[in-house]
Amino acid sequence: MARAEQPFTDAGPERLQAYITSQSIDAEIIAPGTDTPTVPAAAEALGVRPEQIVKTLVFHGRSGDSVLAIVRGIAKVDRRKLSRVAGLRKPRLAPPDLVHRLTGFKAGGTPPIGHRESLTVYMDHSVFDEPVVYGGGGEIDALLRIAPHTIQKLTDAVVVDISEDE
Repeated sequence: MARAEQPFTDAGPERLQAYITSQSIDAEIIAPGTDTPTVPAAAEALGVRPEQIVKTLVFHGRSGDSVLAIVRGIAKVDRRKLSRVAGLRKPRLAPPDLVHRLTGFKAGGTPPIGHRESLTVYMDHSVFDEPVVYGGGGEIDALLRIAPHTIQKLTDAVVVDISEDE
């Protein structure tokens, strides 16, 4: 007998906060009072450098596998490097509906932690250049303040070089 799918409910800052609280995580959701759809907008809204912003991106391979990539906001994911370390054939950014289904969060506000599905996480080593970073907070108008080592611990992230060379 097939298992019935659970109805999907939107996640947002409230669910992320519940996760932070339940795990006793030293992190904070910040609502800067404006949408933060880009790295420059997020950095400006918080008054921090763009290097302190991280992007949480879902990549989908030709075979149907998906992984999460976390890079500094100023960086781009090098798809060849990601393909090598993750074993994904022809990785591409996942469409918004897949991001939503896998993480429980809408693309553009995806936090680096607290996802609906357990995904393999690849975190660029340069994220550790900052003691504290800011990532998606569950919505386009919320950001998460968190330490990189906390992200790695909670997601069991593989720390690798997946950013494009400058």
